[in-house]
Amino acid sequence: MSEPRVIKKYPNRRLYDTAISSYITLEDVKQLVLERAEFHVIDARTNTDITRGILLQIISEQEEQGTPIFTTDVLAHIIRFYGDTLQGMMGNYLEKSLQAFVDQQHLFREQMRSFMGMGKNPLAMMTELVEHNLSLWKSVNERLQKPYFPLAGSEVAPASQPATQTNDPLPPTTAPDRAEKERKGRKDREG
Repeated sequence: MSEPRVIKKYPNRRLYDTAISSYITLEDVKQLVLERAEFHVIDARTNTDITRGILLQIISEQEEQGTPIFTTDVLAHIIRFYGDTLQGMMGNYLEKSLQAFVDQQHLFREQMRSFMGMGKNPLAMMTELVEHNLSLWKSVNERLQKPYFPLAGSEVAPASQPATQTNDPLPPTTAPDRAEKERKGRKDREG
């Protein structure tokens, strides 16, 4: 496996691709992304990795041209997650959701090719795919809505069952059974 190509960004805002020894544009970087080429953009002055910033700049330019992917509401929601306790989880959720979408897109294209070759109805195939995607999103949503119980150090009793005391001589039972056993125990001691 070859090393990722290195693109250096100079203070004059020009990008230099060290693999081809030539200056390139943001459009060329976008093409590298589309070709799934591995690369890093390095600030030539500080030697820090600025790949994310360059990718965000490409996204920003794409959003300003043509039909944007992100609505104003989506962008506002993303901004609200910065500094929130769920910020890390949001990034992970978006990454996994996008990967699931990409996987489904790949599956859809493969099925389209095979169905077209067999003469099957593409509309029925799309309906099946939509139903599969809905069940996938419902599953992800249900997992996100489950309560979180910390694992480290302390055990948390499930919400449906009360915690039992360890010094209780009676075995864990329902409240009416316990009350009945306590009454019988008092009668035996008194009588």
